[in-house]
Amino acid sequence: MSLKKSDSLIKLFERLQENTAINELIRIRSFNDIRVFLINRINELRLSIKITLIYAAMLIVVLCIVSLLTTTGLYMSFYHQAQIAMEESISHTMEKLNRGDVLDSSFWAGDPVTQGVVLRVTDLQGGTIIENDPQFPSIAEMVKSARKNPPMWANQNFILIETHEAMIYYKRLTLERGGQIFYLHFFKTITLEKQFLSYMLMILFAVNTIGVFLALIVGYIVSNRILQPIRNVTNTAKSIEANNMDERLKIGSAHDEVTELSDTFNHMLDRLQESFRQQQQFVSDASHELRTPVTVILGYSDMLVRWGKEDEELLDEGITSIQSEANNMHRLIEELLFLARADQNAQTLIKAPTELSMIIDFAITKVQLKETQSIDVLINDAGEIYADRDAIEKMLIIFIDNGIKYSGDNGKVRIYSRRDNNCMKVSIEDNGVGIASEHHDKIFDRFYRVDSSRTKLAEGVTSAGLGLSIAKWIADQHEIKIDLESEIDAGTKITLTIPLASNKLISDADSVEETDTLFDESADEINSNYIKNTSNLTFIKE
Repeated sequence: MSLKKSDSLIKLFERLQENTAINELIRIRSFNDIRVFLINRINELRLSIKITLIYAAMLIVVLCIVSLLTTTGLYMSFYHQAQIAMEESISHTMEKLNRGDVLDSSFWAGDPVTQGVVLRVTDLQGGTIIENDPQFPSIAEMVKSARKNPPMWANQNFILIETHEAMIYYKRLTLERGGQIFYLHFFKTITLEKQFLSYMLMILFAVNTIGVFLALIVGYIVSNRILQPIRNVTNTAKSIEANNMDERLKIGSAHDEVTELSDTFNHMLDRLQESFRQQQQFVSDASHELRTPVTVILGYSDMLVRWGKEDEELLDEGITSIQSEANNMHRLIEELLFLARADQNAQTLIKAPTELSMIIDFAITKVQLKETQSIDVLINDAGEIYADRDAIEKMLIIFIDNGIKYSGDNGKVRIYSRRDNNCMKVSIEDNGVGIASEHHDKIFDRFYRVDSSRTKLAEGVTSAGLGLSIAKWIADQHEIKIDLESEIDAGTKITLTIPLASNKLISDADSVEETDTLFDESADEINSNYIKNTSNLTFIKE
């Protein structure tokens, strides 16, 4: 049994050593260690407990201040009332003495002292001449109990006598009459007031203690209720996984910060869910698109291994198909890399003033046409735009190539490039199969296909559905507006609104001038070498 007890004690000691709070207590050596220990313990508390403690501390401070002010006010009031009674008694007594009233029993006629005030007249030897309360203690005994340092609310012209049983205001006056000297002793007891204040202090302490205790309980309950939505956010966040993002917070009817937080969290989850969905769709579509050419290449390579050496016609067909699928796969990978760099803001665009009509001409020459297909440039006005030449050419090739691909063997594409005020409007029209209106908002999504008939094209050429996404990204980077007009079997018309270089640079110059104005306002405080830099306005001069 002793061994089991010793093992239990050892395990208990080991658990205590593992406890961070106990280890910190053991290491306390100074006041700073205590402060650090308390801060660490407070930081470990839950937010609801912290809020409860803060409000409880504030309530304690308020209650203490109110109690102190109340007690001090009552003390001052009681002492002031005693002082007034003493001063009135002294005044009435001196009036009677000045009128020549005799110091005998008839002196009490007319109540020269107020109720509660004791007057005792003595001679030089301390003998009592007259007094209105014979039961009052001797003066010598009371003077021994006089406080040397009375409280601030006591009148300094009076002596404060404090015993175990009573609290007395005392004042002595000297009177000379008929060659004799008398002492007038005035007393005012404030014992009842002191007892009342003592009881009141006890009641205040009890009420404050109960109030603080109730405040802690109510504050903890209320803070828990208030912070419950935040716990819901935490629990919802813990329960969410990549394959289960349907959880949402319940939004209450209150319009407060917590409701706003919950609503913002739900919107964030919506965006994350959509992002995950797009990512999963993207990976799935990319895998599918890459699997198709890989399958074809593997099939032809396997066939060539078996029979290609003996059949030249089969060998040529296999090599041609493998080369075609490899080119398709290479194009798909390039498009994926382009979009990946674009998503990471790593796709570099070198913008400069360039002639749009020349870009259109170069783009047309790079588009592959069949003998029965044609591209007609009906209008090609001159216009200088501020753009990345290669990116704009790539965008135009994508739109023209799509028009050719989906127009069939007898496809025709017409191009109009007009100058319209401060922009160029480029229209690309085809006579192809067209696009239904319900698909207009989705054709720029990655891997989106209107139908399967638009996916596989003639002579092994494939469309992965990435070209229009790339074109849309290029347009957005150049502030180009895209308008789509298309109907089934009525062809498609793409209209690009491209800002002219002069208009673009003037808007940039305006922003530069605004910045320069801000610099000019503080020109006296900065070095003149940094006042103004107009190097990026050189295009306007050209």
